Amino acid sequence: MIGRALLGAAMALMIGGGSAQAAEGIVPPSQDWSFNGVFGTFDKASAQRGLKIYKEVCSGCHSLNLMYYRNITALGYSEDQAKAFAAEYETTDGPNDDGDYFTRPARPSDRFVAPFENEKAAAASNGGKAPPDLSLMVKARMHGADYIYALLTGYKEVPPEGVTLSPGGHYNEYFPGHQIAMAPPLFEDAVEFDDGTPATVEQMAKDVSMFLAWTAEPEMEDRKGMGVKVFLFLLVFLGLAIANKKRLWAKLH
Repeated sequence: MIGRALLGAAMALMIGGGSAQAAEGIVPPSQDWSFNGVFGTFDKASAQRGLKIYKEVCSGCHSLNLMYYRNITALGYSEDQAKAFAAEYETTDGPNDDGDYFTRPARPSDRFVAPFENEKAAAASNGGKAPPDLSLMVKARMHGADYIYALLTGYKEVPPEGVTLSPGGHYNEYFPGHQIAMAPPLFEDAVEFDDGTPATVEQMAKDVSMFLAWTAEPEMEDRKGMGVKVFLFLLVFLGLAIANKKRLWAKLH
């Protein structure tokens, strides 16, 4: 529960610091993401681990309002696994024949169940500010996944010489102003990965960043694949056009 609250607050602060980050010129180091480039694809194993981090750490505060449980089949899960994953959550449905709303286990066709009934309830449980939805977080932040990874790994136990933190503040290299109220949200072995991958802070930050990159653009691989097909089509069409032009000019000469 502590981990959920900490990550929730840290993610909330990510959104609010966008313009300040730009003004201060904070540029996070570029990571070697598998989805970069024309032929880039999502690392499914990493994204699956990221989903586990979201489930066990983030979902207590943050929603994924644009995602359906059935979407996780794109990460390599079977339909039965998606059904079982969805069934772990309760959602409100109705009205029934008596005009009443009721709860039932979620289905693959349902959106991810939000942790709070409404924004006011979310704000009341988080110091007056509702944690942001994470569906498009990577697109909402400058430098996208690089910034999320950098912020989650950018905490320093001891601030640089000459820097004085306010009570309760923590030093972060990549947060605007370098002072963040929340303690580091990730810690060693916060989760246990099913594939045996060591749950270091860096690994968890990389995996949850990968997962959020996928939630922000789940159609990316299909879009890139279509782009390559269109490019090849145009290349072949250009070749045919050039050949046809040469044949026509040959007849004229």
